[in-house]
Amino acid sequence: MRVLIDTNGLMVPAQHGIDVFEELRALGYDQCVIPSAVRDELESLKSKVKGADRAALAVALELAKRCEVAEAPGSADDVLAALAKTTGMPVFTNDAALRKRLKKEGVKTIFMRGRQTLAVE
Repeated sequence: MRVLIDTNGLMVPAQHGIDVFEELRALGYDQCVIPSAVRDELESLKSKVKGADRAALAVALELAKRCEVAEAPGSADDVLAALAKTTGMPVFTNDAALRKRLKKEGVKTIFMRGRQTLAVE
């Protein structure tokens, strides 16, 4: 199964020490997709983040190379919501506001529960 990944989902490994790809596989998701809007957002963050977030961003940029890219420009959150609704793919994100929005729109989300596990809602 396929899953869309948000920008902060790609930063989780460096921030929380969890192998998100392994955790997603354990949930049955073997193909990770990022919209080009997420890739562009990661690139734009290079000049804005510092310290630990900069290290997490470097990891996220490398992890993004392991994902299929869906050409979909625009605001990352808007693109994720639109793609999720049209494809039926869930979205992996820890962004509370985005999760709330997606839930209202009937989109399944995957998020970190606790410190080491992913959950589906």
